[in-house]
Amino acid sequence: MLVIHATFPIDPDRRDEALELVEELAEDSREEDGVVDYRVATDVGDPNVFRFFERYEDEAAFGSHAETDHFEAFEAALPDLLSGEPDVTRFDVESASSVEL
Repeated sequence: MLVIHATFPIDPDRRDEALELVEELAEDSREEDGVVDYRVATDVGDPNVFRFFERYEDEAAFGSHAETDHFEAFEAALPDLLSGEPDVTRFDVESASSVEL
């Protein structure tokens, strides 16, 4: 499994526009083959920071996602929405299991 965690600082003046675009991106991405989960949340300490949590079955699914129209639209709009540098981390995961609380 491939896991991506991405953090995007969003310009407060463009937040509503970014939120609309991100909602559409997440919804469309969850429908893709090979996407295990795709979630976006705002940071509780700064509502202008969007955090992406993405899980893919494999590299091919991640590659396919990067070629979709909805991802390309987000990628094209992103430079105008940012207020700083994004941070993206990739995790290659061999196994995962639920943790009981």
